[in-house]
Amino acid sequence: MANQETSTRRSIITMLRTEGPLSAGDLAERIGITEMAIRRHIATLERDHLIYPTTIRQPMGRPAKVYQLTEEADDLFPKNYHALMLDLLDDLVRVDGEDKIGQLFAQREERLVQQYEALLAGKSPEEKVAAIADLQNSKGYLARYEAKDDGSFEIIEYNCPIAQVSKHYPQTCSCETNVFRRVLGMDVKRSECLAEGGKSCVFKVSRLEQAAE
Repeated sequence: MANQETSTRRSIITMLRTEGPLSAGDLAERIGITEMAIRRHIATLERDHLIYPTTIRQPMGRPAKVYQLTEEADDLFPKNYHALMLDLLDDLVRVDGEDKIGQLFAQREERLVQQYEALLAGKSPEEKVAAIADLQNSKGYLARYEAKDDGSFEIIEYNCPIAQVSKHYPQTCSCETNVFRRVLGMDVKRSECLAEGGKSCVFKVSRLEQAAE
C-alpha cells in the first residue's frame, strides 16, 4: 500500500512537471482514481512543500483551483551538474592549460575566505569550527564537528556534492582545506576523503601551538 501511494504521488509530480498546473479533477482523471483519493495525496504533497494551489481565471464560470510544483520539488528530478562542470573544466584546460585551473581555484579560495571571515569575526575557536560545520551543512555536505579532549577538533562531512569533480580535479579538496586553515587560524589536515574512496571527509583541526609540538 505504501509503495502504491508513493507511486501515485510520483505520478502527480511528473504530470505537473510535464503538463503544467492541473486541478484535482484533472489529476484524478489521468491517474484513474477518485477525486477524494487524489485530494489525500495532494494534502500530503502540500504538507511536504512539493506542490501549492493557485487559481486561474476561466472564460466562463468560477476561477479554477489548480496545483503546481514548488521550487523544492525541482530537487526530485535528476541533475547532471557535475558532468557540465567537468566539461567546462576540461575545456578550460584545453584552451588555457593546466595553470588556469590553479588560478581558478586560487580565486575561489580568496572569495570563500573573504566570505567566511566576515561570518566568523569575533567568535571563539570552537564557535568558528561549529560555524564552518554549519556552513558546509547548509551546502549539502552533511557536516558536523567534534571537540576532542586535547583541545583539537574534527570536522566530518558525510556527503560531497562535488565528489565527481574532485575525483578529476583534486584542487577542489585542497581549496577547501586551505579555506578552513586560513579562516580558522588553526592547523587543518584532511585525514580522509570521499573523493579518494573514504567513508567521509575528515578534517583534523588543531591550534597552531598543538601542531608545532
